Amino acid sequence: MRKFLVVLDDSRECLNAMRFAAMRAAKTGGGVCILSVIPPDEFNHWIGVGEVMREEARERIHAHFEVFAKWMRDKQGVDPELVIREGEPVDQILTQVREDSEIGVLVLGAASDKKGPGPLVTALTRSSGSLPIPFTIVPGDMTKDRLEAIT
Repeated sequence: MRKFLVVLDDSRECLNAMRFAAMRAAKTGGGVCILSVIPPDEFNHWIGVGEVMREEARERIHAHFEVFAKWMRDKQGVDPELVIREGEPVDQILTQVREDSEIGVLVLGAASDKKGPGPLVTALTRSSGSLPIPFTIVPGDMTKDRLEAIT
């Protein structure tokens, strides 16, 4: 089964990427893999404090994931999987793609503010010629109706 890989983070544009991935998966008989990456700089504390912070980050990720997963199951009939990795986000995305041969498309949301599309979109666009899969960039300010129309 072909899976759409989408990144779960705290950005606003993440919502449209999730919607797009779920809608495309539902219409093509695919699946959704939701990847959340915990950056290493979040835990540069004493060992005990770092472990507590790591566990709290995982709990937040699971809670956030469940919101998206419920919507995907209820509205799109797609049961997503969650993968949590620690490290640099771009490196972890590429590692996930290499390790899961069913991933066929990477879906990223692009910020709509004047600062640019966001760090992941910027970094992965620079290396897009050497990526092992295509990726889709979903505008962060695209309406839900427009997403439904194009998927």
